[in-house]
Amino acid sequence: MNRKIIVLDTTLRDGEQVPGAKLNMQQKLEIAQQLKRLNVDIIEAGFPASSAGDFQAVQEIARSVGDSVSITALGRAVKSDIDAVYESIKLAQNPLIHIVLGTSNIHVEKKFNRSKDAVMQMGVDAVKYARTLLPHVQYSTEDASRSEFEYLWSTIEAVVKAGATMINVPDTVGFAVPEEFGELIRKINDRLKNLNDKVVLSVHCHNDLGMATANTLSAIKNGAEKVECTINGLGERAGNTSLEEVVMGLKVREPFYQCRTDVKTTELLRTSRLVSHLTGLDVQVNKAITGENAFAHSSGIHQDGLLKDKQVYEIMSPEDVGAESMELILTARSGRHAFKNAVEKMGFDTSDAADFEQLFQKFLTLADAKKEVYDHDVFYLVTNHRTIEQSESQLYMLESFQVISSDQTPTATVKLKKGGESIVGSCVGDGPIDALYSVIKSLVGLDVQLKDYKINSLSRGKEAIGRVNIRIEYEGKTYSGRAMDTDIIKASANALLNGINAIVLELVKA
Repeated sequence: MNRKIIVLDTTLRDGEQVPGAKLNMQQKLEIAQQLKRLNVDIIEAGFPASSAGDFQAVQEIARSVGDSVSITALGRAVKSDIDAVYESIKLAQNPLIHIVLGTSNIHVEKKFNRSKDAVMQMGVDAVKYARTLLPHVQYSTEDASRSEFEYLWSTIEAVVKAGATMINVPDTVGFAVPEEFGELIRKINDRLKNLNDKVVLSVHCHNDLGMATANTLSAIKNGAEKVECTINGLGERAGNTSLEEVVMGLKVREPFYQCRTDVKTTELLRTSRLVSHLTGLDVQVNKAITGENAFAHSSGIHQDGLLKDKQVYEIMSPEDVGAESMELILTARSGRHAFKNAVEKMGFDTSDAADFEQLFQKFLTLADAKKEVYDHDVFYLVTNHRTIEQSESQLYMLESFQVISSDQTPTATVKLKKGGESIVGSCVGDGPIDALYSVIKSLVGLDVQLKDYKINSLSRGKEAIGRVNIRIEYEGKTYSGRAMDTDIIKASANALLNGINAIVLELVKA
């Protein structure tokens, strides 16, 4: 009988640590709801001790999706962090406290400046305290792949005896190779099963050498029962193990691995697109499973083979991961029922009548501009609508604009609204976007520096929706802004305003 592999998604914790990928609470909830539809076993919702905002987001996720998905959050091996984790996740039906502490020599000596025995005792004390709060506690031996094995095992043995119910073995810096990491997991698994066969053995691999998925699959082959992954492989530096790659690796090669997951694979592409849109981080076109070219074939030999039999060059069908060959085309005459069906087909909730009516009116505006509206358009329309900040009295909104482009003096005039007040200004610049951004910066009175500006087409045709992603810097911190529109100048203005509004919200909370 095939083993069931537990899937923990850490997109909202480790994935969000990518520079410029900061998400607000509403965006985190949107991703958490989609992870619930994806049917992952555990969502790691954040690092609640890091900030009040992260604490609130974890708490809201536990409240919103914790009825059917186990919720965890990360904390260091100190009482205050563990308290923050407990208080933020306790509303979930199956909460899990996750504690992390290093075991490699470099971590023990450089990070903690303590003896190995003292660091081990820190872990034991942390687990004992966590068990007084909840019955399920995971202990991560940070930098395990560079640790001395006997000290690593002594730590695992000690924290299991202290009450840890899951042991996570991370390849924190992506140093391991598959054969070596598989052997490490085999040795730990053999000893762990003799010590306490009810303790779950988990792995968390990083991709610094491009081997995170291979290391994770090797660990599964050697006894790991749980994997920690992120959507699109997001994470620190080169990222984490890609959830979609591990899940489909196990599904396509099930006879070899003799393992399965409960992940609903037809939700993989939708989840990938949502995370990409909300973080502003594009998926490379040749990315396995969810890349735009993952099921594209340009070679004449390949095309000929596919026409004869798809299995000649495809080991899985696009439908397996949620990529459909038929696309629904909507127009302004399609009506509410057809539009509602399209939205629900993508997995979005339409039960709030007032919210759906607002969304439908935006659809009509888009349909008038584009004439034909495709699935891509609907997807980005809904996600953009669902992630607009509600604190409108504190935020800047674009009322109107005019941009004149020329090789002499490009000029922009902008009218912004904040609360009940409207402000107008004009500026010249080196080009239309420079003029536009100069006048917006002067109107809001914040000296932000543009670090990155990128435009992508999100749908087809001359009226395609364009997405603008920017990164700005203010007082040493980086903020991201994203916006979409068929008018890329308007999208550019709103992207900058969204980044500025993130700064405004942070200043108000401070």
